[in-house]
Amino acid sequence: MNELVEMMSMYAPILLIALTIGWVFLLILCILNNRKIGKLQEKYNFFMGKGEPKQIEELLVEHIQKVHEVAASQSQMMDRCNSIEKNLQQCTQKMGIIRYNPFDEMGGDLCFAIALLDDQDNGVVLNGIYSREGSYTYAKPIEGGKSKYTLSAEEVQALDMAIRTAYHKATSKK
Repeated sequence: MNELVEMMSMYAPILLIALTIGWVFLLILCILNNRKIGKLQEKYNFFMGKGEPKQIEELLVEHIQKVHEVAASQSQMMDRCNSIEKNLQQCTQKMGIIRYNPFDEMGGDLCFAIALLDDQDNGVVLNGIYSREGSYTYAKPIEGGKSKYTLSAEEVQALDMAIRTAYHKATSKK
């Protein structure tokens, strides 16, 4: 027994240093584990919500209900967009305008021809003529890009310009 006590007293500083290093190492491991546990606790709290903890099944059911609500809402929005697209076809969406001077004695391009068309090239051509005697406006209906009335060269130009300015639907991938 004496030998053991002598040996311990002889190696006491080395044992003390070794135990101190071991203690510091364990302290560092405890600190690192605390940090990891804290991060896991934050993730757990985020996943379970801030209030009363819920079962994962309850959370999944809630999220599935929300997904169904969003899908229904998205379907309604697509229906509405399709309805708007359909209505847009009947709106005036193509326009062509030509200014011209039919009379040599007058200065400036005071006369005009305007073509206003929908998606099916139905609409009207308006022709405004200004002269010294008065101002006249003529309207000619257009169906399918053609008129049953004779069109002047300027009206044909305005109609061609309107037909070339077609609205193009955005294409979507399905």
